Amino acid sequence: MKLTRSGKPLYLQVMSIIKDRILHGIYPVDSTIPSEPQLEQEFEVSKITVRNAIKALVQDGYLETSSGRGTRVVRNTSSSKLSKLKRFTEVLVEEGFQIRKQLLRAELAANEPDSEPFRLLGPQCLRIERLYHLNETPYIHFTHYVSAELIGLSGADLSAQSLYELLEEQGVTLDKHRDEFAVSTVPPDVQEALGLQEQAAACLKRSRFSYGESGELIEYSVGYYNTNLHPYVVNYDG
Repeated sequence: MKLTRSGKPLYLQVMSIIKDRILHGIYPVDSTIPSEPQLEQEFEVSKITVRNAIKALVQDGYLETSSGRGTRVVRNTSSSKLSKLKRFTEVLVEEGFQIRKQLLRAELAANEPDSEPFRLLGPQCLRIERLYHLNETPYIHFTHYVSAELIGLSGADLSAQSLYELLEEQGVTLDKHRDEFAVSTVPPDVQEALGLQEQAAACLKRSRFSYGESGELIEYSVGYYNTNLHPYVVNYDG
């Protein structure tokens, strides 16, 4: 995997990717992550870069190192300040599922004048399309719209990291989310990506509005969930 050679330090890029794999069940709790030489080869970085990434994850409580036994995953829940509730993907990972993200495209896009992104973010924005696989079966299709003026994101980062964590790293603080749910007809391109049959082309649709500390809209996203594969779950802790 080729990392970006500008922007944040390489060890932080490696750290973010490994953490994302932990949070999505690619590296389950009590498993050992690949060895340092394997990670050096995958990311095409030096030994010190890998060691610094692992050290940071140990300090954050995700990993534990022991001589002769490799580096073990000890926690798979996020401590991000973006949400007090568990993310839906964290709930799935706790249930034993594996989540894999696939970046479909990331591009500056012109919004149609009568569209919701145009009304919310203006004539142009960064549009990011992702497909989430549940145990290697297409499950969720997300389209994110982010103001083009707010952040410069590379495709290399977006293919491996959380969009919200990338925003946070760029100093963009999300103060609150508002989610709207509906049953909706699935657009043809999303239907194809999810592998839905025409007669099953109605899905749970989640529209998310993410706001900054001053109440400004930072990100608008639309997600289509194939709930025939797994229901959408919200856990409330009282």
